[in-house]
Amino acid sequence: MTPLPPPTTTLTPDEARRIILRAQGLLGTPDRRSGVRGTLRHLGAIQLDTISVLARSHELIPYARLGAVGRTTVESAYWTPTTPAKTTPTPPHAFEYWSHAACILPIEEWPHFAFRRRAYRNRPHWNHDLPTGAYTQVLDQLRAEGPLTATDLGGAKKTSDWWDWSGTKVAVERALMYGEVVCVERRGWKRVYDLAERAIPQPLLHDDLTDRECVRRLVRLAGEALGVGTKADIADYHRLKSDQVDDVLADSGLIPVTVDGWPKPAWADPKALETTPRGRHRTTLLSPFDSLIWDRARTERVFGFTHRLEAYVPKPKRVHGYFAMPVLAGGRLVGRVDPAREPGTLVAKQVSLDGPKAVPAVAQALIEAASWVDRMDIRVERVDPPSLQDALAKETRRALITALR
Repeated sequence: MTPLPPPTTTLTPDEARRIILRAQGLLGTPDRRSGVRGTLRHLGAIQLDTISVLARSHELIPYARLGAVGRTTVESAYWTPTTPAKTTPTPPHAFEYWSHAACILPIEEWPHFAFRRRAYRNRPHWNHDLPTGAYTQVLDQLRAEGPLTATDLGGAKKTSDWWDWSGTKVAVERALMYGEVVCVERRGWKRVYDLAERAIPQPLLHDDLTDRECVRRLVRLAGEALGVGTKADIADYHRLKSDQVDDVLADSGLIPVTVDGWPKPAWADPKALETTPRGRHRTTLLSPFDSLIWDRARTERVFGFTHRLEAYVPKPKRVHGYFAMPVLAGGRLVGRVDPAREPGTLVAKQVSLDGPKAVPAVAQALIEAASWVDRMDIRVERVDPPSLQDALAKETRRALITALR
């Protein structure tokens, strides 16, 4: 392994934070011309999750960067509508695979996940047994009838235990991991499967790259999307192993830097250091699964903000709410909103504020979010600290009246 050169650049925490915000598309003028697909290519991975409160996470990610882009526009930008098996399909713009978690990924990155597909093929054990003949049956049915959901394949199984998959579901998910099948669309939150040989553009349909070439590309992409990050930050972006990152950092194109106050060395995208980050900061609600904040340790280091998703915490033990969304304003995380939707009304079930200065920003974020999900009214139920309840209610009413004029 080639030794890394010594750091040549030292950044202040504020400089690093601004570089990170720009790299994540949250500082500067948003590129609305490239839209949702541009956001996906820029970030390299957009995490999926089943929770839908304000909206699903993969909708919230472009919303946070582009503003109130239509939710149907978001879906259509990710997924090219499927076509009958005997016609020529339109090449997809994205595919779903295991990256940071289950993520939407740019279609051009298909070759760079060959290392993970190979690892799954060589996996010695699985959580589910694969019934004899089920794998071949699934591939044959997709070849004849696809694209299909698990229900279409006859493999859906109604049960309270989501791990209790049918044999068909086990087979199609195994084929997805191996790369013989690809998720080409989400339909009512169900995966739509097709044969990779039919769905992936032919020039991309190969596993020719070595594991090292794949990892080097993903390390570089992670560095570009993060702007500045430690080795652990970079590894976490696509859930790479530490030794895999060690092996390619020296020739990934990223350069070593130091950030004052960071306990470990960091690496940066050299292009991110060429100009000083300037422009308008976004004021917005962030999904807890947003790549800006999905790593708790990094979020604390960069923003001094401790955040925990409490959806899986027993209700009596929750501090900030079921799906508390951090509020980004002025390049800082200034509070949290736990939202809900009712007919005609966006409900802020709980709002946590860092202080009086956060009130206008939180009100602005609520107004934009309400407009995006077609809610004409806003109700704030609880504020912490309680002394700011009246101030937030007043500012929200004022902003709402202004927005409706």
